[in-house]
Amino acid sequence: MSIIAVAAVGVIAVFLAVQLKGMKGEYGFYLSAAAGLFILFYGIRKLEGILTVINEIREAIRLNQMYFITLMKLVGITYIGEFASGICRDNGYGFLGNQIEIFGKLSILAVSAPVVLALLNTLEQFMV
Repeated sequence: MSIIAVAAVGVIAVFLAVQLKGMKGEYGFYLSAAAGLFILFYGIRKLEGILTVINEIREAIRLNQMYFITLMKLVGITYIGEFASGICRDNGYGFLGNQIEIFGKLSILAVSAPVVLALLNTLEQFMV
């Protein structure tokens, strides 16, 4: 399935959700959430190929695996946070969506802290 198919699933889900919104509003939400989850899980399946390439690059430049794992955690936090906050905003709960984004940013800061410390230690060694 390509981007065209994923886009078609999204657009069809929106059209159907708009039609269902007039009868039962919650059905439109369920339909759009199901389409969003389908696209999310399809995107996760695509990560396998990306992870293989990134792992080959990591091995070629002899990058510490800690950095690779941290990068994947950051991507996951970002993707899940954006997905959840988007669902909240689309359903009129913008405040909750903002709170999810703030928590995601704090999580990114917490996960990336060891990498920043390692960078500072490396810079300190060069400065001495």
